[in-house]
Amino acid sequence: MFLPILCSFSLILSSSHAADFCVGDLAAPQGPAGFSCKKAEKVTVEDFVFSGLGKAGNTSNIIKAAVTPAFAHQFPGLNGLGLSLARLDLDTGGVIPMHTHPAASEVLLVTQGKICAGFISSANAVYVKTLVKGDSMIFPRGLLHFQSNTGGIPAIAIVSFSDPQPGLQIHDHALFGNNLPCELVTGTTFPDEAQVKKL
Repeated sequence: MFLPILCSFSLILSSSHAADFCVGDLAAPQGPAGFSCKKAEKVTVEDFVFSGLGKAGNTSNIIKAAVTPAFAHQFPGLNGLGLSLARLDLDTGGVIPMHTHPAASEVLLVTQGKICAGFISSANAVYVKTLVKGDSMIFPRGLLHFQSNTGGIPAIAIVSFSDPQPGLQIHDHALFGNNLPCELVTGTTFPDEAQVKKL
């Protein structure tokens, strides 16, 4: 009785072999599952190394913030592994406005400064906390969230996503930076038409 079960189990294990990795072939088109795999003889150690997170991003913009991505486009070794990284630079007073990542959950680790971060659940419960160096916070996939520098010095965080292409939708741009007629935005939201036009 035990031998047939063991043989069946070993057959299942031997037939479920998968490739160790699938380094993205950035010259090939990208599909919903990522890039096609680079030929094994073309894979180098450089495909598994990304040095861009050590450099500060340019925060001289309206939101005083910069995000340096390490997604499959920049870091082909991540292709197919179900994760990605980014560096977040927030100058004093900088903010990453309310946004979502439709394809990924996010973990933020503060490495310098003080960041007020939070998210809103689908039940409209709000979770906000001021984070300092060494603190981390999770933002579940698809939920509205933000980060803001509330300290007196520039803040830095390293972010990890549960997908090599997490996607991004900034709430204000999605709602007010589109070509929907003002009457339609007014009719489907709470601000009056004058407020919608102002936004």
